[in-house]
Amino acid sequence: MLDSFRDSFKIPDLRKRIFITIWLLTVYRLGCYVPSPGIDGKALAKFFEQIPNTLLGLADLFSGGALSNATIFALGIMPYISVSIILELLTSIIPYFDNLRRTGVEGRRKLTQITRIGTVGLCIFQGLAISIWLENPAHFGEIVIVPNPGWLFRFTTVITLTTGTIFLMWLGEQITEKGIGNGISLIITASILSRMPVAFHRVVQLVSVGEINFFAVLIMIILIFIVVAFAIIVNESERRIPVQYAKRVVGRKVYGGQTTYLPIKINQGGVIPLIFAISILTFPATFLSFSTNRILQKIASLLSPTGGLGMLLYAIFTIFFCYFYASIIFNPDNVADDLKKYGGFIQGIRPGKSTAVYLERILNRLTFPGSLMLTAIAILPYLIMHIYKRIPYIVASLFGGIGVLIIVSVLIETLRQVEAHLLVRHYQGFLKKAKK
Repeated sequence: MLDSFRDSFKIPDLRKRIFITIWLLTVYRLGCYVPSPGIDGKALAKFFEQIPNTLLGLADLFSGGALSNATIFALGIMPYISVSIILELLTSIIPYFDNLRRTGVEGRRKLTQITRIGTVGLCIFQGLAISIWLENPAHFGEIVIVPNPGWLFRFTTVITLTTGTIFLMWLGEQITEKGIGNGISLIITASILSRMPVAFHRVVQLVSVGEINFFAVLIMIILIFIVVAFAIIVNESERRIPVQYAKRVVGRKVYGGQTTYLPIKINQGGVIPLIFAISILTFPATFLSFSTNRILQKIASLLSPTGGLGMLLYAIFTIFFCYFYASIIFNPDNVADDLKKYGGFIQGIRPGKSTAVYLERILNRLTFPGSLMLTAIAILPYLIMHIYKRIPYIVASLFGGIGVLIIVSVLIETLRQVEAHLLVRHYQGFLKKAKK
């Protein structure tokens, strides 16, 4: 591993890409400390400490604390991610978007442009909603967050937050083009990793005041390794179905005749099912928690993932969206038609409809254990918080959840890209597969 890391700096092009990536991520993290004008950041940060299990707490996790500190990157890159997910869903429903995806480079360029325009529109809406929300002291226990409210503050906030997200979108594209790895994913990963030192500091505080002992800390460390191992299994496991191609003679050339495999991942959707599940669960709970009505506040507490009912609903939503997103990502009918078109077939299965039924049966069988493993990793932090009442979410998030899955998947994909550069120049890669 260390030799591979050293070799990656021996290649000028790869070394340049790594330094560009580090530099651009540093720019992003520095921007997370530039305050947005007109907001009392300290008062807002104290309020966010009280709502870790709401939609706002999730957004603050993805922004690396920029939302709770009211900085220029408060919206983070999540508006871009949200629009991208919506467009991906529309692609499988609306023929226009599906045709754009199939028309090659020009179609993908139009989809990218639509995503950018949609991101700007969503940022304007979210920025205006946040500015109006911040102006009302009743939302924060009569604590004044905005000393000088009004349309000037709203306009300034909308411009600042929208510009910050557009800059992050550009920054992510520059990392993808000139750096190493997927820029948008690396920005989210850097945001989540930036919360880790705070979490470890809270663990030290809990040990110092006697809330947890050193034996419990040792168990926590072992549990972290186990969760990361399961996250890698969920992210990397796949079923490889052998596919054989018939020989075709075109002129004097013979095509086909080889045997390959069709990979079906155990978790088709990655972390997207978790994002959908936690967003749907916490969206009503977030708004109900701001109400002064005791009944509505009780409903909000019941919907919180830290409670028994909330965890059960979170698990059900996660399993449902695993199946829903798997059916969108992997369409057995389209795959069977493509195999038949290019002369491919699965041994013992007739091409066409029989192949589609066979692939759909395998997909459903794989999605079930994958969804259970994903659900277990997702609810583990909330289960720990339910058992140990004094442990805050930022500490419990070390033991699973969306953050761990994103970090694992993004780092593996980035290592693969670095490994590809090394193997092209005959260096040994990071992953053991490279030796085979």
